[in-house]
This record gives sequence, structure tokens and C-alpha cells, in this order.
Amino acid sequence: MSESVTIEVPARIHLGFLDIPRNVPESGQDRFGSIGLPIQDIATVLTISRAAKAQVEGDEQKLVAQHVTTFSRYLGITAQHKVVVHRTIPRHIGLGSGTQIALAVAAALRSLHALPLDIVNDASMLGRGTRSGIGIAAFEDGGVIVDAGKGPNSAAPTIVSRIPFPEEWRIILVFDTSTQGIHGDAEIKAFKALPPFPLTTSAAISRHVLMGVMPGLIEKNVDLFGRAITAIQTEIGNYFAPAQGGIFTSKHVEATIRQLARAGAVGIGQSSWGPTGFAFAPSQTEAERIVNVIDKNIYGSAIQIVAGRNTGADITHTALNLARAFTMGAVIKKERIP
Repeated sequence: MSESVTIEVPARIHLGFLDIPRNVPESGQDRFGSIGLPIQDIATVLTISRAAKAQVEGDEQKLVAQHVTTFSRYLGITAQHKVVVHRTIPRHIGLGSGTQIALAVAAALRSLHALPLDIVNDASMLGRGTRSGIGIAAFEDGGVIVDAGKGPNSAAPTIVSRIPFPEEWRIILVFDTSTQGIHGDAEIKAFKALPPFPLTTSAAISRHVLMGVMPGLIEKNVDLFGRAITAIQTEIGNYFAPAQGGIFTSKHVEATIRQLARAGAVGIGQSSWGPTGFAFAPSQTEAERIVNVIDKNIYGSAIQIVAGRNTGADITHTALNLARAFTMGAVIKKERIP
């Protein structure tokens, strides 16, 4: 029996929508579709254990406590728990923090109580993954993920492709520490206020995914991949520009991203509603060279180089070693998701 469970859930970058429904999604006539991938070094990490009384330590205490209560009731768990939140994905910057912290709590509770994981239905129960399935899919496994939106009888968007991200490639992330992306009710209003997504735009994006992104990954051709991502992001950015004030939410991020492109980075864009921007490089060395030659003294912006992630969440079980109970020895088991 596990004494505690520690879970690490990666952040993800959202590379764009394939389509946005012009009709009610549940009708099955139109479906969202999207593309993205989980990344290394930015993650939500928490530990959950049984306790005499409920308590949460660390970041996002109120939100985590709500999720523990919700999932305990949903799963029929009556025990009390202590949760230590070691670190979290920053909220509302385009890296999927909301979905990942909810799934982290759900999976940790299930693992602690030896219940089978059910990522898709847990996400559906919380209303996550209604538009993009990247966050749910990134929890389960890594790589560059393409989903085709939710069908009329689907609990989560259907994953149609998952291709490993080349281990040597790097992602250059650009943050704006002074603002956040559109979220919550404002996001819903933004979608409603925008005009119908043009069929020609969806067709162009789908072609870039099929003829640029996917072969670029398989062939490890970063230039082909990058041109396709930039084209997708230009289409998406132009569509969302009326809601977010331009192709990029943050002018500081945009200025930095443009510099990165001039210095040799490829595949420039913005993750979700931003403000986080991204660009790609063929190696760590090249990513560092690109970053070192640009003017980084742009107010509000910060840069981080990360690798892509080809695995999903990590779960570590710590169990009391009965053979050495008098010394409180521990048996540690680490597993990947799924």
C-alpha cells in the first residue's frame, strides 16, 4: 500500500487549432482540432498522502483543496489527505496549467488508493478538454500530438497522431512577466465574438500539418517543420487578432520573437492565448547561440530554452517497507503514464 504518491505533470505548448466549429460542436458537423506538445523543465509537481485532517501546503492551496474534495466525493473516498505542492505551471500564460493541476490531483488520489487511472473521464468530469485535447493527451504520453476534436459520443478529443519530438531539437520560450493571456469568462466571450472560422483557413492549416509538421518531425527536418508551424501560427494569429490585440498578445514577446527569427530560429508563434511565445532550434548549442545574439533587454520579457518531452506524467509511489518498519525504510516505485 502506498504511503504517499508524488506526481509530476508537464506543461505543454499549444501550436494551433486545425479548425474551430461554426456549428454546435455536439452536433458532430464541426469539430475543434489542435496540435501541441509537452515540454521539459516546467511542470506541476505535488505529493499526496493520507492524513488525520485535510491540509494543503504550497502554491494553489485553494484550487488544490477544491480538486481533492471534488475527486474524493466523485471516487467515494472518505479518507483525509495532506497535499504538498512543490511547484506549479504558472497560470494563464498558455502552458496548460488548469488542466494539468486538475489531472495531477485526480491521478494522485487514484494512485494513492490503488484505483485505476481514468484520465479522460476525470478531465471530462471537470469540463477540461472541451476545445483542445493536447493537455489530456500530454498527461498520458509525450511527443507532438494532433487531435481531431470531440465526436458527438467522445469524452475527450480524438488523438489522430502522436510523433516523437526530436531529442536534439530545442524550444525557445519567451515569457511576458507583466501580463496574462485571455482566460475564463473572457475566453468564452472572445470565441463568441469572433467571426466564423473560415473553411479555407482550416484547409490551409490542415495541409501544413500533414505536409509540413508531420514529415518534418519524421525526417528530422527542422526547417520544414518550422515553416509549417510559422504558417499555422500566422493563420491562427490573424484570426484571433481582434480578441487579443494582434497576432501576439504581448508586444514585448512579439518583439523578442521577431529577433529570434532574424537570428535563425524557426517555427515562431504563441502558445494558446499567450502571452508565452515560442521558437524552435535544431540543437541546444544553436538555441544558445540564437539567444545570445539578440537584445534581451526588452521590458517584461524573459527567455528559457527547453527540450520537448516524449513521455507523459511521472508517478512515484513511496510505500512503507514492512521488513524494515522499525527503521521507517521506504520502498519507492516510479512509473510512467500510461
